[in-house]
Amino acid sequence: MSAASAPARHVAEHLGIRLSEYDDRIRTFIPHYEEMLDAAASAVGRGARRVVDLGVGTGALSARVLTQARGAAIVGIDEDEAILDLAARRLGARAALRCDSFLEAPFPAADAFVASFALHHVRTRASRLALYRRVRRALRRGGVFVAADCHPATDRVLAAAQMQAWRSHVRRTYSPARTAALFRSWAHEDTYVPLAAETALLVKAGFRVDIVWRRDAFAVLAAR
Repeated sequence: MSAASAPARHVAEHLGIRLSEYDDRIRTFIPHYEEMLDAAASAVGRGARRVVDLGVGTGALSARVLTQARGAAIVGIDEDEAILDLAARRLGARAALRCDSFLEAPFPAADAFVASFALHHVRTRASRLALYRRVRRALRRGGVFVAADCHPATDRVLAAAQMQAWRSHVRRTYSPARTAALFRSWAHEDTYVPLAAETALLVKAGFRVDIVWRRDAFAVLAAR
């Protein structure tokens, strides 16, 4: 449900907010948001020199990566030209930003790829697998692909409890009717692949996968 990688004309409709509100409002939508991004940035490591951010959005994850990896530069890819303006202000000269789909854009050789709340816009598992294989080919030796997103359990009862916990977080800020409307809206564009299935896709693409952070339906995966 991130604005990252969604077409610009859908950002406000998809999230139900003004783009200028994104960085403040995302915390009301996603539980443990700060903790999750910190875990993702830490998984990149301090030695990375070039990091590609798939669906860079406003640059929240990339900014944390730049704090961790002092010598790094970011290549940020996002289809939303307006949100890239926000990322440019945040990241400055250490980022080269491209208005393009990360499903189609050519990738440079890199030490790390990262993605936060962008991959759930990839609707089919075949498309995910093709993307992950492209990422692996672009990674330099010893590189890592770090992704933070919603990956519920395979078990339906546990997954339902995880999604209910997510709804409870959103209801802390929004009315029950507004919360229900938000989840209905997100369901039109978002695909939440269960954690076990996502791990299997990455393994099939040639990665060794570690789950470096997990809370309810959300996870950070580091694929090497």
